[in-house]
Amino acid sequence: MAPRNETVHEEYSFACMHCGHGWERAYRIQHHTDLDGRPFVTYHDPGSGERVPSPLTRPVCPNCDTHVVRIMRAGQVHTAEHALPHE
Repeated sequence: MAPRNETVHEEYSFACMHCGHGWERAYRIQHHTDLDGRPFVTYHDPGSGERVPSPLTRPVCPNCDTHVVRIMRAGQVHTAEHALPHE
């Protein structure tokens, strides 16, 4: 069986449970099937195309470098920021 490749774009929201930092990030996710028919995925930065670690396995807070991170659907951080009172 020949390998199959498919690319999708996904975005995730993240919230650090340690310091409270929130951020969002987009990924280009490539779905592959190896020569033995086993599926696997690789994650890439959509801007540079550089391969990056999966956000689903031990995400790291860019603010405090801890791994106590909650992953949510895209838009959650943006929605919460707009709900906060502005000075």
